Amino acid sequence: MNRAEREAAVRQIMERTAPHVPTGLHTDVVRRGSRILRRRTIARRLLWLLLCAATVAFVVWAVMVQPWVEPPSQTTPPLTDW
Repeated sequence: MNRAEREAAVRQIMERTAPHVPTGLHTDVVRRGSRILRRRTIARRLLWLLLCAATVAFVVWAVMVQPWVEPPSQTTPPLTDW
């Protein structure tokens, strides 16, 4: 295919009429798009809820266990009766 034939083929493609969109396609696309958006919104809310629940569980655990406090030493007995 030489350059003139390619140009002619491109012109022929560009001069064609716009493709016809089926009548029910727009409503189907809108319905599917809204369904996808609803699912994403629900998933995002569930993930935020899970993150908040995990944060609350961690805070409750940290307050109960107090991992920042050093445990008492068990290696030497306490000094009494001096």
